[in-house]
Amino acid sequence: MSAPEQDRELTDRLRRLYQAEDELTRELFDRSLPLGESISDRWERAKRLGFGEGATIYHHSYVYGEVRVGRGSWIGPNTLLDGSGRLEIGDFCSISAGAQIYTHNTVRWALSGGEAKYERAPTRIGDACFIGPCAVIAMGVSIGTRCVVGAHAYVNRHLADASIAVGVPARVVGRVVEGPRGEVVLDYSDAAP
Repeated sequence: MSAPEQDRELTDRLRRLYQAEDELTRELFDRSLPLGESISDRWERAKRLGFGEGATIYHHSYVYGEVRVGRGSWIGPNTLLDGSGRLEIGDFCSISAGAQIYTHNTVRWALSGGEAKYERAPTRIGDACFIGPCAVIAMGVSIGTRCVVGAHAYVNRHLADASIAVGVPARVVGRVVEGPRGEVVLDYSDAAP
């Protein structure tokens, strides 16, 4: 068998394997994933990265430098976790698809024509936080416990515990409170019109 025929046979086998895995994933979880996600194990990857017990991270997520993720946290697909300046994400956080969390920037480096050094500062996200899809957290920011960051928000300032923040740049528009029966309530009563 020639090399092109072997390549075609391998490609056909890989295609059949992916189709079978895709059918199983749709049957079990009602979803269809790209090949890389279909054959990777999110829990195993989190373990290999030293994340907390029960944490998961998708195959299509970037992890740089020193990144600590607490137990039970979910890191969605197409995320970027930049730990080049040290990143800490607490327990039971949800980091939505496309979110980017930075601990460095190259603004002064670029503006100086490469003369200035990259800037780095630790970034921290507390326990039980929700970071919305495509949100960007700037270097050096600290986000308190039980915070909500809305989709596409740009967080460039610290957020106190229980803050709900949205927009570019992000601004606090509400609070996370405990309801009368212990349930989580998103309270926007103090939000500006």
